Amino acid sequence: MKRPYELTTIFRQPGPLHVPAMLTELHSIRQELKACSPLLNEWLLKGNTKDEAYRYEVFDSAGPTTAAIAVLTESLKTAVDPKIVSMWNGKEGPDGASLQYVGRVAPETSMIVLRAKPAAFSTSAEPVLKLVLKEVGLLGPSVVSVETASYFDKKVFKDRPGVGWMLYLPRALTVQQVPEARALVPVMGKDAKGKDKQIGTIIVSVTDEPFSDEDAEHVKIANAIEIRLVDQDLLPRFVDL
Repeated sequence: MKRPYELTTIFRQPGPLHVPAMLTELHSIRQELKACSPLLNEWLLKGNTKDEAYRYEVFDSAGPTTAAIAVLTESLKTAVDPKIVSMWNGKEGPDGASLQYVGRVAPETSMIVLRAKPAAFSTSAEPVLKLVLKEVGLLGPSVVSVETASYFDKKVFKDRPGVGWMLYLPRALTVQQVPEARALVPVMGKDAKGKDKQIGTIIVSVTDEPFSDEDAEHVKIANAIEIRLVDQDLLPRFVDL
């Protein structure tokens, strides 16, 4: 399976879009990215030339680098909506990966998109689940999807998120509602009184191997979950996120 994986997080950014805060949010998921693959630990700012694309490291052990903050602050000083931060892992070919933050102030939606070739991503569901859980806790998203890049053409509803390998929705779901899922991972949070409550669910279509849109059985399972969710009005349209 040669198609890259895409992890897309859609959320609302309540405050102003400042470069240091955007980079700090990305740095907060660095450990979970590294757990998915060592190739997702080091990041460089994208540039207009090959020389520029290798010039600026985005993070060090303490957080965003001073150089990355300065370069992005200057380049985005006239950008209002959206503000886009793009970086890559410095690897070409099968080890390549990119990370992009498309920021808009609420009520517009923002997105963080990780795109990683198979050699730069996890072959196990567990590290990917931990990455999704981290993003949910950090951003409070309306949806997080993990799929292969070509799955868009194979999902059932083009106007809604696809299930792919995994799909997070901010609602509690049961096995009775989604019997086709191979796993339903509850996501816990706090209610207004500080008590534990389930705030969402990660739907997993395949647990024993990486999802592949070239595997007809994988696609069949993901499609069946999508149909089941829509039949119960549980899968939102993109315009409603």
